[in-house]
Amino acid sequence: MSVIRSVDVAYGSDTTLKRVEAAAARMGASVRASRSGDDVTAIAGLDVPDDAPEWWIEAAILRALEPSHVLFLCVANSARSQLAEGLARSLAPEGVKISSAGSVPTRVRPQAIAALAEIGLDISGHRSTGIDEVERPVDAVITLCAEEVCPVWLEKAWRLHWGLPDPAGSSDDPDEEMEAFRAVRDELRHRFGVLFG
Repeated sequence: MSVIRSVDVAYGSDTTLKRVEAAAARMGASVRASRSGDDVTAIAGLDVPDDAPEWWIEAAILRALEPSHVLFLCVANSARSQLAEGLARSLAPEGVKISSAGSVPTRVRPQAIAALAEIGLDISGHRSTGIDEVERPVDAVITLCAEEVCPVWLEKAWRLHWGLPDPAGSSDDPDEEMEAFRAVRDELRHRFGVLFG
């Protein structure tokens, strides 16, 4: 990625436009805005619900930017980023490279493998990788840490932070911990529905 790219926004509401502009600025992108003929705001043709959460707006902006390489980043690259990589690979348009990495990689959690196997995705061949192992260039980095310090990507990229709770070690009860993995999986599927549509 050599330059910051812009997304086209047709806005019906000044308030929604300000939210879109703020999200784009956080990500390192910009907005080309034009007034729409009605009250609906759209990002590259995708209507923005009035009550859209921040992640929804970010996902719609990133979708419009059409990244060719998306990296999911966490500390251990064992749970959330592995779930994200497996799901995204199954949903991303052809030609979009999907990677995941961690600042202190460990091992892929068996619960992550099981949670994706339940929906027909096999990540049993995945391994935890370090940031220096990621193939460059990367267009977009999505950090997923919520409770610890997230790794920082120092190279140019659009940046999103989707802090999700770590399902690993979330409970002493194995069934409850597995439910936490399913909850993260399902939340990521929901978000990728906007990102990859």
